[in-house]
Amino acid sequence: MISVEDALSRIVAALKPLPAEQVSIADALGRVLSADVASRRTQPPVAVSAMDGYAVRSQDVQTIPVDLKVVGQAPAGTAWPGVLGAGQAVRIFTGAPVPDGADAIVIQENTAASGTTVSILASARPGQFVRAAGLDFQAGDIRLHAGKVLTVRDVGLAAAMNLPWLMVHRRPRVAILATGDEISMPGDPLGPNQIVSSNSLALAAAVRVFGGEPWLLGIAPDDRDALAAMAAGAAGADLLLTSGGASVGDHDLVQSVLGGMGFSLDFWKIAMRPGKPLIFGRIGDAPVLGLPGNPVSALVCAIVFLRPALARLLGVSVATVAPRVTARLTGPLDMNDERQDYLRATLANGHGGDLLVTPFTRQDSSMLATLAEADCLIVRPPHAPAAEAGSVVDILPLPGGLPRA
Repeated sequence: MISVEDALSRIVAALKPLPAEQVSIADALGRVLSADVASRRTQPPVAVSAMDGYAVRSQDVQTIPVDLKVVGQAPAGTAWPGVLGAGQAVRIFTGAPVPDGADAIVIQENTAASGTTVSILASARPGQFVRAAGLDFQAGDIRLHAGKVLTVRDVGLAAAMNLPWLMVHRRPRVAILATGDEISMPGDPLGPNQIVSSNSLALAAAVRVFGGEPWLLGIAPDDRDALAAMAAGAAGADLLLTSGGASVGDHDLVQSVLGGMGFSLDFWKIAMRPGKPLIFGRIGDAPVLGLPGNPVSALVCAIVFLRPALARLLGVSVATVAPRVTARLTGPLDMNDERQDYLRATLANGHGGDLLVTPFTRQDSSMLATLAEADCLIVRPPHAPAAEAGSVVDILPLPGGLPRA
């Protein structure tokens, strides 16, 4: 068996970012930039008012109150065309260009207007309530960098930078193949010894959440020819993801069948719980990740290994994908053995601001309901000593997991 860290580093090292494609900014949310992005404009392009009020020369309003002549107005999006002279003011609104000759804004609450005259009731310093040209960014500034997963805020910034199109890494196409005579799809008739297959659909959902495009190949029976035929359907995928058949039992055929298709094994078996029988290798240029058939094991392995693998294909820094955080145990934990444990647990907010973590009493890897209820996985390194209540432990937050009230 190899360690989780060794397995992850070998998977990531074997992959490289996918080629770029152009997308509309309207479709850019969640995509990963393939190149740095420079602004096509300066924002704001000219000095503008930050408030509704009057544009003035600050030297005219040092002694107050003082009456100034109102010589025009500047609504948002419209510039007053003249040059402001001594003793003059321009009625101005938020976002409007500051007139030439003016260097400050007096907010309307500090004025009293009467006809073509305004009384200034508060002094103003140079630059007061003025947003200088380029305050936000300058044309040519690089504000979004390659490898950035674009958020709602990033989309807004790119729009403000006047960018209608962005270059992003193509989404990974992930072929998903479940195996086993004992499983059937939800809704299908079930024999007395069959179980409902959850892996394919759960893994497809995980692929979408992690930024890829799932491609469901179906369920292959425990038959060499049928498995080979269905695995061949993965041609053109960026990653083949199998579920089940990863061990070495008489009916665990994935390794031997894929071997006949040119499969090259990198490693098999990881010192972790759940998820020991995991396969990684290649068929030609296509990487293959073989997950255990146990539903909890498959999903934990997807979180630990598939998520960083897809991040690598997407050009994201793997170190930023799922950083561990810490929490305090609400109860004791026994000493761990030689395998790295991932314990399903719930989170709550403590009175002092700490996160409190409570593992489920039963951690049987067949119990999918507890994984659905969990907020995180407690990460217990190999040979971790016993931990008392209040001890700080590493946790891996689950996608969508939030502390409970």
